Amino acid sequence: MILLFLALFFKIVDPENVRSTATVITKNMAVFFIPAGVGLMVYAQLLSQSLFTILAAIAVSTVLTIVTVALIQENFEKRKTKGDTK
Repeated sequence: MILLFLALFFKIVDPENVRSTATVITKNMAVFFIPAGVGLMVYAQLLSQSLFTILAAIAVSTVLTIVTVALIQENFEKRKTKGDTK
């Protein structure tokens, strides 16, 4: 995903070239969640023993993701503003 993002960002790959594949993947997204659901059912006992640790990791990673996205978005907006004034 990172490589795809970078390829799209630096215009190495044309978005139209990946649009059809991306559409198929997003329309069939439920298929990708089946293994995760099965894993939750199989390891329910283990998950319940480590529930607090898992929830703490989810909370920390969510906050870090939100902060990272906010900083990147702010950087992009500053670049766009600088580009408009030229």
